[in-house]
Amino acid sequence: MKYRRAFTPGGSFFFTVVTEERRPILAQDAVAVLREALRAVRARRPFVIDAIVVLPDHLHCIWTLPPGDADFATRWRLVKTWFTKHCDPALHGVANAARRSKEAQAIWQHRYWEHQLKDEQDFMRHVEYIHFNPVKHGLVSAPMDWSYSSFRRFVDAGLYSQDWGQGVVELEGVGHE
Repeated sequence: MKYRRAFTPGGSFFFTVVTEERRPILAQDAVAVLREALRAVRARRPFVIDAIVVLPDHLHCIWTLPPGDADFATRWRLVKTWFTKHCDPALHGVANAARRSKEAQAIWQHRYWEHQLKDEQDFMRHVEYIHFNPVKHGLVSAPMDWSYSSFRRFVDAGLYSQDWGQGVVELEGVGHE
């Protein structure tokens, strides 16, 4: 079976990107390198990061691509490559035989999960999923307490109150991992 991705120019897409073997390598220094990787790629191939959360072993985000451009695959390849070249070599891990033969590093899973957002309701459900994710994984008791998230930007814009998601056990309508 051949895997098919949705390529819609100017579309908005939800992504889940996971570290190899779900190793919890995305801590403070690595998150700074990831931010730089995203900046470097956006400077060459623009896109908007509408929402993002970085957890120890994966990240979720929504990107909106420019009109006439549907190439998120190249952007993700460039982000992963930039990160791999600039991160602490101790994060590289042990590559399996297939990766060693290609001289590939064991930082990211090869694939990622993407979902083309259909409408405003779908977009907002995924934004909420992103911001609630650290709570879902038991890392914090409220989205406001997680530093590696766009949640505070949404609070500053008046889209959320600071206590949004606090005391909530689970969000309905979106489920990815």
